[in-house]
Amino acid sequence: MLVLALIAVLFAWSINYIVGKITLTHFTALTLASFRLQISALVLLSLYFSRRNRTPLNRRDLWTFAYLGFFGYAINQGGFVTGLSLTTSEHSVIIVALGPILILAMARAMGLETLTPGKVFGMLISFCGVILLETDSGSPLHSPLLLGDLISLAGTLGYSIYTVLAKRVARTYDTISINAFSATVGAIVWLPVALRQGGRLNWAGVGLPGWAGLLYMVLFSSVGGYLLFYWLLRHMEASRVVVVNYFQPVVVVLLSVPLLAERPTTRLLVSGVLVLLGVYLTEHASARERAQKSSVPQPAA
Repeated sequence: MLVLALIAVLFAWSINYIVGKITLTHFTALTLASFRLQISALVLLSLYFSRRNRTPLNRRDLWTFAYLGFFGYAINQGGFVTGLSLTTSEHSVIIVALGPILILAMARAMGLETLTPGKVFGMLISFCGVILLETDSGSPLHSPLLLGDLISLAGTLGYSIYTVLAKRVARTYDTISINAFSATVGAIVWLPVALRQGGRLNWAGVGLPGWAGLLYMVLFSSVGGYLLFYWLLRHMEASRVVVVNYFQPVVVVLLSVPLLAERPTTRLLVSGVLVLLGVYLTEHASARERAQKSSVPQPAA
């Protein structure tokens, strides 16, 4: 059951890149990003209010959820869609794979993590992979995909900040509550854009594929994928759950060739290997550090 759930998350998030590129042929990036956030918030709030034992929002946590929603939804999901519209699905998934590295960097900046030689080595390998990725089309400064990659990186950074800061309320609120409150803030931030884009949209001209793609990105990625992912974290070791991070670029590349006619270059494949290797080495060093700390005998009370 757990393995099937892990596979479901892997394919839900991997297919999201392909669906996103196809859906962007029916919507502009701003329209898709803003509509996705509005519908995601409505779905999550519906799930939240449908529960009898829901956790009420404490006023003292309003500010916390304000910046969680800004970084985790407004920046992360807005950056993902906007970046995807300006780059390839292959570039996007490699950039997003940097998430664990950025989370570690944020945790270190906040004094929550220490940097060991093993972690630094892994981070350097990943960033070498990113630099190589940006030379895929020649000079990095003249790459036609550079802007999209930078926006994708900003979106990934937003999620990394969200992941670190969400620990402040993780013990008080359940997964649905945290995501519902955060998504609502993200939807409010993007609401003026959604209203403007809605007024300009040719609703009848979108077509079934466009609406189906939007609903997929909401139900299977924004809502279902994340809720299932956090459910898995409660029932499996984190080291097993994050395997999604390593296989996702592989699945996206394999799907992008027949479905999007994207052609991965040797340089792109090497850069992807370097990024994932760096992430693995960094997470392995972190896991080893945690194991060493837990094995240190504590003084008697």
